[in-house]
Amino acid sequence: MKSYHNFYMTKAIDKAWQYQLLTYPNPAVGALIRQDDKILSIKAHQRCGQNHAELDVIKDVYIQQYPNSILKTILDPVKITNYLLENHNNIFNNLSIYVTLEPCVHIGRTPSCAMLLQTLKFKDIFIGTKDTNQKATGGYEMLKNNKADISIGVCEKQAKELLLPFVLWHKKSFSFFKLAMREDGSIDDGYITSKNSLKIVHRYRSLTDLVVLGGKTVRVDRPTVDTRFLKNKTNNPDILIYSREKEFDKTIKLFTVKNRTVHISNSLALVDKQNFVMFEGGFNMLKQVQKKIDMIVLFVSKKSCKSQNYLKFLQNYTILKKVVGEVDDIYFLI
Repeated sequence: MKSYHNFYMTKAIDKAWQYQLLTYPNPAVGALIRQDDKILSIKAHQRCGQNHAELDVIKDVYIQQYPNSILKTILDPVKITNYLLENHNNIFNNLSIYVTLEPCVHIGRTPSCAMLLQTLKFKDIFIGTKDTNQKATGGYEMLKNNKADISIGVCEKQAKELLLPFVLWHKKSFSFFKLAMREDGSIDDGYITSKNSLKIVHRYRSLTDLVVLGGKTVRVDRPTVDTRFLKNKTNNPDILIYSREKEFDKTIKLFTVKNRTVHISNSLALVDKQNFVMFEGGFNMLKQVQKKIDMIVLFVSKKSCKSQNYLKFLQNYTILKKVVGEVDDIYFLI
């Protein structure tokens, strides 16, 4: 029976990995609803301020049942929750829900997911792991005390791996290295990955406190390091150029981006003062900053490549998750 529930929880975990780091400062969370052996919906929290995974998956299943419902037009999490509380019609009583993280009890920009699950009275509830955030934890106890049929610790190891960035940026800070390569292992000659992957990287940049670049990268590539592929292009990160040489051509585009500070230093001390830091560069840069990073996010382009030399690189790391895409795959490594 354990492997049966692991199957569904793994689906929810896989969905959440698609939005890893993009939910900052919230954790990446996935949720799945099934009826008997049929998966009705799988959703994930996509960004801070938007619906939590539980709310999104519940809304989706409700709309499947009532396709003409006004709920389709409601976007605000508070209004969605209130609508479901008043109009659920007990349709969830025979359904099971899987959530990778303990449903929250606190009320912030989004309502309490634990309270919603308590009211909807699912047949049974399966949770991946407890929430380490003291502000949000307590959902499991709330539901259990209200006699919900609830289990916790389903695929707990994988659920905790999904939470790694969230746990670290709450404890101290979280730093990751973004690396892109083709399947043949090459990292030069212009854009490597697809436009979709570039948008993901620009989303990362829009959330980070600081982006760290090597001096050689700045001099040779003359990058902009902004968020121009996003609709909201205003939140461009500050830059640290990690370099012994302090002189740079100030016509390089990254120096001309508004509302940013560019630091130049041969020290990484500034990294320790930030909460969410992204390193960008190649193999040499990675070797230099290895001790400062908590995770590598590797984009592997499948465009016009037949060999798989990148596999040699992967042998040096533990793969937490591989997110498969049509053009690029994304590996999360530690």
